[in-house]
This record gives sequence, structure tokens and C-alpha cells, in this order.
Amino acid sequence: QVQLVESGGGLVQPGGSLRLSCSASGINFRFNAMAWYRQAPGKERELVAGITSGGSTNYADSVKGRFTISRDSAKNTVYLQMNSLKPEDTAVYYCKTVPPRLSSWGQGTQVTVSS
Repeated sequence: QVQLVESGGGLVQPGGSLRLSCSASGINFRFNAMAWYRQAPGKERELVAGITSGGSTNYADSVKGRFTISRDSAKNTVYLQMNSLKPEDTAVYYCKTVPPRLSSWGQGTQVTVSS
């Protein structure tokens, strides 16, 4: 019953920034952690960042210092601020509940970093 809708992706030059949004329904962020994943062509989906119900965050080493995950509990929206983007960040980005069984994968939002 949890619905997740990602948005905010697009084409950006290396070094640029994007802010992704994940609008959620059927879940209360006070009780559930959320995470951002990404999947590049030919690669497995990987965890990018996570945020707990208490607000603690963690990041993959590849994005640490460049990406920031945050949430607005009142709006039931999770964000991923992506700065200093690199071509290797190119992927489809998805948000997901933790534990993942609470939601299905959405369509994701495409992020392309290229000159």
C-alpha cells in the first residue's frame, strides 16, 4: 500500500547539482527509515544513502561528502541533494522503504551526468 514517486532527475554537467525528491504515501517517516538506491546500465542496484526514523544518515563511500539525504516528515518526502556530480553518478535513482518489503520499486528518476 506504500506508494513512492521519485522526481527531480535530469541531465547535468559534471560538477553540477540536482535535488531528487521522493513523495511517499501510506507510510509514516516517524516509524520507518528510507533509502535512496541507484542502478546504472549493466550494473546491480546499489544503496546510495539512508536515513533512519530518528534522522541518522549514512552514505555509500562513492557519494560521501557530495550527497545529502534529508526528509520532511510533514510532507512525507525524502530528498537527495546531489552536488559535485560525476559521470559515474549516471543512473536511475530510486527511493525505498527500510525494510524494503514495505514498498515496491517505483519508476525511479533518471540522472545523467555528461558534458
